[in-house]
Amino acid sequence: MTAVLQELGEYLSLKRNDCVLSWSIAHDELTVDVAPSNIEDFVEFLKSDQRCKFSTLVDITGVDYPERAKRFDVVYHFLSMYQNHRIRLRVSIREEDMLPSIVNVHPSANWFEREVFDMFGILFTNHPDLRRLLTDYGFRGYPLRKDFPTTGYVEVRYDEAEKRVVYEPVKLTQEYRQFDFMSPWEGAEYILPGDEKEAAK
Repeated sequence: MTAVLQELGEYLSLKRNDCVLSWSIAHDELTVDVAPSNIEDFVEFLKSDQRCKFSTLVDITGVDYPERAKRFDVVYHFLSMYQNHRIRLRVSIREEDMLPSIVNVHPSANWFEREVFDMFGILFTNHPDLRRLLTDYGFRGYPLRKDFPTTGYVEVRYDEAEKRVVYEPVKLTQEYRQFDFMSPWEGAEYILPGDEKEAAK
């Protein structure tokens, strides 16, 4: 399998050196790093080229690396049922960069790109309907960014008195922030109630 992927990586690098920045094989999977401006053209090539025929878009997702200048990787997974191959494309972009949409090549990318926008805040140019998909209208922030607080910014609840859903800022009382570190998993030398039964066996 590795030899086949090696051959495919070399073929793509030779045929589309305008798009392919680098490629590698890890865990029997081919990963190709693609220039952001050429992603749509390269995806079209992968779909139509007779040696590739990657006709099925499996997924699009993002990865956040806040410490990098190019903060986000947008990752595409494709399947060729004709050649029985899988390929992963990776595009690295800055926080303020916009990425061309591939909806014109793969209509199924519509909701994948909306999800990436909703979760990471990555913008796709020429997308037909780029709006939030999983979070509420007016939601603040992007939940899968590493700097998004785990509690979120607002709390949503139904108010019985007002007979409607209300949004309130998250308030955590101080007692929830204090930890006694008395759990055995924290390394404390303290026997919790019930642990003595295990020691008696």
